[in-house]
Amino acid sequence: MPNPFDFLTRVGDKAGSLGALVSAMGCGMCFPAIASLGAAIGLGFLAQWEDLFVNTLLPLFAWLALVINALGWLRHRQWHRSLLGMLGPTILLLSLYPWFQYGWSSYATYTGIGIMLAVSIWDLLSPANRRCDTDGCELPAQRD
Repeated sequence: MPNPFDFLTRVGDKAGSLGALVSAMGCGMCFPAIASLGAAIGLGFLAQWEDLFVNTLLPLFAWLALVINALGWLRHRQWHRSLLGMLGPTILLLSLYPWFQYGWSSYATYTGIGIMLAVSIWDLLSPANRRCDTDGCELPAQRD
């Protein structure tokens, strides 16, 4: 029987990444490159809710992805996956708050969203499997 925790972490990570991307697509003033992509696929109408997207939804989705990836580590115990999964939302949140005053913060935002999407695609193509138990890790068989 599938574990509902696995489903929550798999769907939550994708929802956080996709939500952050769509939220950035709604803000043409802050993120012109992503907003032009959004307008090209028919999401230009989102510009009227720019304030809601940037101030509320973008950080909310970033926090969702951060928490879900942190909880995912408890399930699969793969630090490299969890670290990469938490790196994107952390960069995104830093670019929205303490780094927002700097001119390069939009590059950090694009980097954070890009990392979030790349990790989500990686998770779709190669799902995480539990490698360690609470008792320890399974070691691969050694060849003689």
